[in-house]
Amino acid sequence: MSLSEPQRGNVFLVAVVCLLVVGICAPFSGHDLQRGMQIAVGVCAVLYGLSVPRMERLLDRPTVVGLVLIVGLGLVSSVLAHQPLWAFAEVALFVSGGAVAVAFALLRRRGGEPLDRYLIMLVVLLCLIKSIQYVYAGTLAFISAEHTLDPDLLLSGFSNKRFYGQFQTFTLPLLALPLLIPTLSRSLRAAVFALLCVWWLIAIGGGTRGTWLGMGAAALVVALLGPWGRRWLGWQLAAVIVGLLLYWLVFTALADYLGIQVLNGASDRLTTSLSGRGPIWGQAWHMLVERPWLGFGPMHFADIANRTAAHPHQSILQWASEWGVPSALCVAVLAWRGGWATFGLLRERTLCSEPADLLRMCLFAALVGALVQSMVDGVIVMPNSQVWLALVVGWLMALHLWKTPETAELPLAWGAWKTLSVLAVGLLVFIAVRDVPHIQQAQQQYLDSHANLLQPRFWAQGVIAR
Repeated sequence: MSLSEPQRGNVFLVAVVCLLVVGICAPFSGHDLQRGMQIAVGVCAVLYGLSVPRMERLLDRPTVVGLVLIVGLGLVSSVLAHQPLWAFAEVALFVSGGAVAVAFALLRRRGGEPLDRYLIMLVVLLCLIKSIQYVYAGTLAFISAEHTLDPDLLLSGFSNKRFYGQFQTFTLPLLALPLLIPTLSRSLRAAVFALLCVWWLIAIGGGTRGTWLGMGAAALVVALLGPWGRRWLGWQLAAVIVGLLLYWLVFTALADYLGIQVLNGASDRLTTSLSGRGPIWGQAWHMLVERPWLGFGPMHFADIANRTAAHPHQSILQWASEWGVPSALCVAVLAWRGGWATFGLLRERTLCSEPADLLRMCLFAALVGALVQSMVDGVIVMPNSQVWLALVVGWLMALHLWKTPETAELPLAWGAWKTLSVLAVGLLVFIAVRDVPHIQQAQQQYLDSHANLLQPRFWAQGVIAR
């Protein structure tokens, strides 16, 4: 018996929620499991997209042309790359992310405002589980007989605390949405605010400066969006102040009282150092200068071994050095057009208090924060961040209000997109089936010969240079 379209949407939603909960909240989670989660989400998105008979208007024609150019240039660059299969895998990740964004947009268009509530419930659930894990780990650390405490060890589910910080950059803006809804009861409002304060405590304790930078930029932009934007900013500032107070009470006052020395405190991160980014930024720049038109090939920063990372921690340099300057310009133009269109819509509806308008503002804040953080961090590289980036973009696409009349259907374009997305996720599944059975052995071999340091890119051991 075949499922109806709403039932297929529900199956897709439940599958994605389960994958996200396992990929983010499982104690054994990490980069490789999250990459597997991302591929599984991509498969679900493609299957859902294939079940949709008619493509609704999600993009305008210039955006479609820009995306075609980006994918086309990426394919040509991949053919000329040193390791074409890995280059094609990076293009496949880009296409898979697009399929996830389209699937979320179609799901929201068909499900309407109830889907917005499900999204916020998902964010609250994930943040609540991670907060409970953090508080539980902190309680065990304080009641143990140890005389030192490293707050970094309280973070679980991510291979690196910066990846945890990227997830917080996406969720901190969204977690404030319930506080803006006038009909929310006082008790629920207090509970959500308490969760937001703890979430900020974790962000402060984690010490990810990219998260602080991204949220600061998002706050400046949202403050320009009228009274509701300033109200959002007020709740965030209140939560930051409470989070700072909690951090001082727990990691300074209580730790001193119990005679526990705190290592890697948040104050130690208040520096302007590049934390080793200088050399990898330099490597990306030299790659860009050497091959400006098509780059070295997608993912091919990881094909030139260095002692720091398999990606340059800077999205513009990464894209330009790997895909080429023309492709990077296309990405930048599309990002600017989409962001400016959303900003203009938010300014037009600045006094609207409809839940969809408030959600659009929070999603835009999350997108701004993530894009700013990508200037100093690997937001466009890490699997969980790629999934959330696709989710935010897809939801914004669904909520966008078009000023021009809808154009005619383009069945050939929709068919070509379906074919491309199937090929993309097929390649990703092939790589996962090929690598996963031997992944631990390959990682251990790399650790034994490279100073016990993994450099994540596609997998946790992401260096593809041979």
